[in-house]
Amino acid sequence: MDIKLSKKEFRRLLDMVYIGNWILNSTRGADRFADYDAVESKLFALCREHGMQTLVDKWEGEDVPSRAFADGGIHEAIMDYEDTVFFEILAEELARRDMEYAPVSGENYEELVSRMDDYIAEFEANGTDNLVIDR
Repeated sequence: MDIKLSKKEFRRLLDMVYIGNWILNSTRGADRFADYDAVESKLFALCREHGMQTLVDKWEGEDVPSRAFADGGIHEAIMDYEDTVFFEILAEELARRDMEYAPVSGENYEELVSRMDDYIAEFEANGTDNLVIDR
């Protein structure tokens, strides 16, 4: 298969592949999806042929994203995503708890969204500073 990409498009593809592999494998320890690592390695190896040598390193015989790549802002994008997902999930869980975990239906959907919006507004204003666990 041949895919024609500009340098800019290839660079964006590297970002997407890295982010996808990070999401799939970063928490798996030794139980990684090796086939995703292999695709990432294959694409990063192409950096050498396209004047992007600083984006790839060799590690234990494999082509991997370089420290320069990893430190170039990609993890900030990942962290922004993780923060957003964390707060959205937390808001939904708290809203569902407040509604005594009633199944979501046409009758209570607006209430759920309203409660979630209230929690999101709180998190945007104060993060988790006002969360309290009663013991």
